[in-house]
Amino acid sequence: MSVRIVRLGTPRLPAEGLRIGTVRRPPRGVPKSEFAKRDFYDVWLPTVAPSQAAMDIAHAAVTAKDWANFFRHYRSEMKRPDAAHAIALLAALSQGTDFSVGCYCQDEAHCHRHELRRLLQEAGAKVAP
Repeated sequence: MSVRIVRLGTPRLPAEGLRIGTVRRPPRGVPKSEFAKRDFYDVWLPTVAPSQAAMDIAHAAVTAKDWANFFRHYRSEMKRPDAAHAIALLAALSQGTDFSVGCYCQDEAHCHRHELRRLLQEAGAKVAP
């Protein structure tokens, strides 16, 4: 049992389980009834998505220092009680079921998934390689 960190919209892996979208907004131009069919997500959990302010930092990021600033900002947001509780819940669920969390970004190194993976691991989640 574990949680996988995935890119939303990519084909699902065998035994991936429920796919949770950790994004600020649903996919544009896609009817809600198509989200799961198109491999975006089964359920939406924007509680662990970066805020618009954090996304503005990411969209302007060019250097490694800029990206580090984005990740610091996102990590700070995830200390809010609602986000911290959601991360703890996901970590606990990973002990007994397979599921995935993800975002649309192509490059995980420049996406909040990178830091979310670390936050989940720090919370004791079993994270698939």
